Amino acid sequence: MSVRPRSVVEIPELTARMARASNPRGTTAMWVRDHLDGLWSDADLACWYPRDGRSGLSPAQLAMVCVLQFLLNLSDRQAAEAVRCWIDFKYASAMELDDPGFHHSVLSDFRDRLAADDPADRLLDLALERMKDAGLVKQHGPAALCCRKVRPCR
Repeated sequence: MSVRPRSVVEIPELTARMARASNPRGTTAMWVRDHLDGLWSDADLACWYPRDGRSGLSPAQLAMVCVLQFLLNLSDRQAAEAVRCWIDFKYASAMELDDPGFHHSVLSDFRDRLAADDPADRLLDLALERMKDAGLVKQHGPAALCCRKVRPCR
């Protein structure tokens, strides 16, 4: 499986409009997307995939789903179902409303890929840097402390 990085990833207009109409105050997934602009891009993750072969799913979308899965305490099956059915997950992942999503086993395969070498640390460093840039994390001595809480989804 290879990755062909998507350039600028904007939320499809219909997805954004439906997400805002159905959740005017937003959800955790929408908050993460709005404040962190997706945390990662495909280019950040492309080095862990071969350049040739069948094109795979967007690793940035999979990483976003893994973060939301953790925040909302979802199983792999529940997270994959959320990608298929929840408008706010489609919003956070910049997916069209009719995107069919993926099989739940893709999430464990993705986590295995992250654990294989040491890319997870690099992803966390990138996320921390982007959260600092967004003003969500401040440096206090040797440890970084979060200064705002993510609102619960439901």
